[in-house]
Amino acid sequence: MKLAILSRNAKLYSTRRLVEAARERHHTVRVLDPLRCYLRISAGGFAMHYKGKSIAGYDAVIPRIGASITRYGTAVLRQFELMGTHTPNCSDAIARSRDKLRSHQLLAAQGIGLPVTVFGDNPDDTDDLLSMLGPPPHVVKLNEGTQGAGVILTEKPSASRSVVETLRGLYANFLVQEFIAEARGADIRCFVVGDRVVAAMRRQAPRGEFRSNLHRGGTASPVRASAAEQATAVRAAAALGLGVAGVDLIRSKRGPLVLEVNSSPGLEGIEAATGVDIARRVIDYVVAGCPAPAKGRRAA
Repeated sequence: MKLAILSRNAKLYSTRRLVEAARERHHTVRVLDPLRCYLRISAGGFAMHYKGKSIAGYDAVIPRIGASITRYGTAVLRQFELMGTHTPNCSDAIARSRDKLRSHQLLAAQGIGLPVTVFGDNPDDTDDLLSMLGPPPHVVKLNEGTQGAGVILTEKPSASRSVVETLRGLYANFLVQEFIAEARGADIRCFVVGDRVVAAMRRQAPRGEFRSNLHRGGTASPVRASAAEQATAVRAAAALGLGVAGVDLIRSKRGPLVLEVNSSPGLEGIEAATGVDIARRVIDYVVAGCPAPAKGRRAA
């Protein structure tokens, strides 16, 4: 099959592994920088060019869209969809996952456990907003932060108010959550492909840090996710419409709680920690989802 991978850098580990896995299965694969794709949209059809040449006829496209280019990247992916190309993660699903507030609302509507979350805009309501959450510690998160950036732990009511007021002064979009102390700075990344968890790792925050992200110095080790954790991860990915996702969970007294659902999860840390060939699982899943070779849809 003819596959495309939307990625800004073909040398990135995750992109390179997907290319290797596709070629090992004798698929044609090309890495496309989404910022070099440009679109023609008309009532007569859809077309796309890449570095001066028309691109069409791809059976499937695998998005590896960074958070900084979400708007443009999802527009390019949507154009592929309109041209009849299959994708495991559609543009709307990626947009849902990148908006923490929206994704939390959708997960909660499905009865999926998550830390209690509050959101408000008016400074006059700050005290009552925080009272809806309960006493600190609180976790303040930028709505579109990634890899632990824009996540702040506040341990006193005055600190929570101060951070909230500062972020409002910067016109930042943020939400506030309860702090789950029993997690002890650890979370579980479940890598979901289709309707199952194909690998899971435990990430532990370094001493003096509460964020377990590997980019923040966290350490990773393989873990066997429980049946409840696996079911929660699969449900969370499905609730946002994602076929491939990294679902971050924490273990709490009331069961697994979802912290975040990542639509472009990295492969390096979890492949190294678990030894699972996740790239192969992703390629096999994507190819299996293609109903027939793409011919394009009303290309202009």
